[in-house]
Amino acid sequence: MRRVVYGVGISLDGYIARPDGSVDFLFMPKDYPMGAFMQTIDTAILGRKTYEVSLSMGGSFGKEIKSYVLSRTMPAGERSGATIVNDSPAQLVGKVREGAGKNIWLMGGGDVARQFLEEDLVDELYLGVVPVLIGSGIPAFPAGFPERKFELVENKSFSRGLISLRYARTREGGGER
Repeated sequence: MRRVVYGVGISLDGYIARPDGSVDFLFMPKDYPMGAFMQTIDTAILGRKTYEVSLSMGGSFGKEIKSYVLSRTMPAGERSGATIVNDSPAQLVGKVREGAGKNIWLMGGGDVARQFLEEDLVDELYLGVVPVLIGSGIPAFPAGFPERKFELVENKSFSRGLISLRYARTREGGGER
């Protein structure tokens, strides 16, 4: 089954962005193999805010990865290489999983991450932790979801102090989804 992977860069204190949405503290050292992760996915799901920030930073969508944007305020449809949907996370993931393909990347954080965690849709965490404390910002794991248990699958260290952590969701009875 296609797994939902919440993959984000975070500060040591658990933030994915500053309060204004800026990610200037995040960095990717030359020895960090993001390409290996990208080969495991073919679909991305993000929230409207992450989508708008990505566009404002010159990001593009729809070239190699099918991108879905969850929004309660934008009308559904194709726009700027992404598909805007008004579905719940569970509805969208269910539809995406009906088709064949690779894993699904849950991008960004905030409200969308909380919704995915509330609905128990996150199968794996892939965190790139940078060695900086920013003090406040947009949390990778906002409050408001039930306890979820994960098992460490992989941890690696890279130059400039970055570490990557990969966890798989464990569920009742010890199994994964």
